[in-house]
Amino acid sequence: MAILVTGGARSGKSAFAEQYAYRTGESGIYIATCQAYDEEMRDRIGRHRRDRDESGFLWRTVEEPFEVDRLLIKLELEIKEDTSRGNQPPIVLLDCLTLWLTNWMLRVEADGLNVSRLEEESERLLQAVREYSYPLILVTNEVGSGIVPSYPLGRQFRDAAGRLNQQAAAVCDRVFLVTAGIPVELKSQAFRWEQL
Repeated sequence: MAILVTGGARSGKSAFAEQYAYRTGESGIYIATCQAYDEEMRDRIGRHRRDRDESGFLWRTVEEPFEVDRLLIKLELEIKEDTSRGNQPPIVLLDCLTLWLTNWMLRVEADGLNVSRLEEESERLLQAVREYSYPLILVTNEVGSGIVPSYPLGRQFRDAAGRLNQQAAAVCDRVFLVTAGIPVELKSQAFRWEQL
């Protein structure tokens, strides 16, 4: 079962996703997509890792800024083997989709790759999410509520993130919006055309 957790910056979405994992599993695999480009980011990553280590929940952290689709396939095989011995599968928490997208956008720009590569990578990731058999939580940023960025790459990111979030929401069983630390489950409340 895949769950998407979205919200604005500092909305409490990652904390909610971690709490969800604590309450529904015995252990977890934390896929961190953030890359440490500067000292402040290294400190932030270190604080988050320490917080997870001190939470009392058994986390295994895997840093993967690009190949998350391949990592999910690899983890599924490992978990399948482990559960065949009677162990409960760990909850996989991917934090976050928008940093993963940022990593790919920067790589596409730096390496002069065709912009269609973003769509290809997004589809590979979404396919891996669709096929993943065990508990999976995806965290993403809601970027469409702010102002329109004044520069082309910012607008391209906002549009790509909006598309990726919609596609991820479509393949996930549950979708939570977190605002001011308050989670609201969206799919159960979603309008359906057949209701007209």
